[in-house]
Amino acid sequence: MDTRPESTSNSRRSSSRFEVGERLRQTAFLDQTLPTRTRYQNSPYRVDPSEKAQLLAPMIRSTAEQYFSKYKISWHRHANHALSSQQCCLNFLMPLAEQPGRLSQLIGRALDIAPPDMMPVEDGPDGRPWYVGFEWNGGGHDYLNESKNGKPLQRGANSTSADAVVRFCTDQGPEFLLIEWKYTEKYSGPIRSAKNPKLEQSYGKLVFAPDGPIDASHSLALSDFFYEPFYQLLRQQMLAHRMQLAQHGGVRRVRVLHISPAGNRALHRVTSRALQKFGTDAFDVFRSLLVRPNDFVNRTIKDLFLPTLREAGADDPWASYLTQRYRFLSDGASIAS
Repeated sequence: MDTRPESTSNSRRSSSRFEVGERLRQTAFLDQTLPTRTRYQNSPYRVDPSEKAQLLAPMIRSTAEQYFSKYKISWHRHANHALSSQQCCLNFLMPLAEQPGRLSQLIGRALDIAPPDMMPVEDGPDGRPWYVGFEWNGGGHDYLNESKNGKPLQRGANSTSADAVVRFCTDQGPEFLLIEWKYTEKYSGPIRSAKNPKLEQSYGKLVFAPDGPIDASHSLALSDFFYEPFYQLLRQQMLAHRMQLAQHGGVRRVRVLHISPAGNRALHRVTSRALQKFGTDAFDVFRSLLVRPNDFVNRTIKDLFLPTLREAGADDPWASYLTQRYRFLSDGASIAS
């Protein structure tokens, strides 16, 4: 079940300073690059849903539509929003789907390992191998018992989906890495929709099984995780864990990489009262609850991508687009610095 809200999902709550700043930055970018856009509900940073492709980097606009159509992937509800984390993820990662060299450098930096040998995940829309997959929910396997009436799971909707996935090989063997991407999201109260008896029973058995991902010595209940971002983190870690147990694709290990802007401090709030005793940073807290803490990695977009963008140079269309649009990357520093 995909419950990932975009930046407008908490519209009733006060906006974070980071979100307000990004609204202004994205509006300025769109005024410069899409001055004739059709504004959705008169919002300067939202476009008509029919024009959502205009919020993607130019080099992937047609490719993304073809890819999502090929695999019947669902677009997020706010894909027409300039602050959409799905759009942000695609802009950064989809141009690298056929660039295993650049991708290897990023993954090595993310996991603090030597650049690994990247392995294809699936075919792109034209049949060539892609080294990044998007809206991954298990590659056709219902690892979390989320299927309704035996129907196939849909990627990107109504099932636990990682924003992206990569596969690679190190000296220790092949691995999968599930990637969760955030932009301006922030969270506070509990999730009412999560309190589904069927899901509680299904997820509870997986989470607290003897071989589950959560350390049972903490004596936690499943309801303690019914707060974002913990609910998402838990489900994705369960997906990774179940893929690893099944040795999906012959891999020996499956980890989760969480990526977000450094400036979005509101995202780090520990929203669950039961988990506040473990620390003050949501991602440090979640990591500490795992049987194998190193199976969860948290990194900032800037730390991961800025070195690669600077190496690519200002003349590179991908690097130029990202640094012009997402100013938080360098805080005004030159791409060549």
